[in-house]
Amino acid sequence: MDKHLTSARALKVLSIIIVFCAWEYAGRIPVSPAFPTFLETMQGLWEITIDGSLLRAYPETLKPLILGVAISAVLGITIGVAIGLSFKVEWFASPIFVVMQSAPLAALIPLLVLAYGIGLTSKVMVVCIMAMPVIVLNSANAVRHTPTSIKEMGRSFLGSPMEIIFKIILPSAAPVIFAGLRLGVSAGFIGAILSELLITPTGIGDVITYNQAIAEYAKMYAAIFSIIVLAVVFLDVIEKIELTLFRPDKRVSA
Repeated sequence: MDKHLTSARALKVLSIIIVFCAWEYAGRIPVSPAFPTFLETMQGLWEITIDGSLLRAYPETLKPLILGVAISAVLGITIGVAIGLSFKVEWFASPIFVVMQSAPLAALIPLLVLAYGIGLTSKVMVVCIMAMPVIVLNSANAVRHTPTSIKEMGRSFLGSPMEIIFKIILPSAAPVIFAGLRLGVSAGFIGAILSELLITPTGIGDVITYNQAIAEYAKMYAAIFSIIVLAVVFLDVIEKIELTLFRPDKRVSA
């Protein structure tokens, strides 16, 4: 097991090194005058960190992100479980989230701005629109595909409907629900940045927009790189929690 984990970590490190080397090479060709090398981007990251612009930006970005992901996780899992348990709820609610998942976000943002303004509420709504459908649909599928045999076994032991849900269905569906949560968090990061770029430039979106406007492309890519690193850290934390809760053979790849 330890050898397998060591090999997996080595492959991850190797893949990261290959990506960074390819980035450096593409910047030196150059692919585009607006595409900096990896080393120039790291220098830009150092500069925006030292001058404080990156640290001032992150609280503004994290507010809608954390609120949106938290709301999406709580409501998404609850609604998804209800859809999986009841065909009536599925008939009523499932089309809403299918439409949310397939609708172009750029077309919805003007409607959100018109309804909620350009403040925090609109940005939280964008994060929810991106994250919640994934969580809802994964949770619903997980509950719906709980093996019938173990549910019948619970009934044969005179388990109440609530006991069957909380002691059989949810534990069985939990790995797939967790996979949906990971996908939802990834989508939430995309929604948070899109909301800052398309609604009003604040936080990391403001850093990206400003440095693009003054042709400081290394700093622009540095800001993008920083949010990608933060997303990877978030997903890694969720994966660690998942590894703690579930045996490796019970985990589901996102």
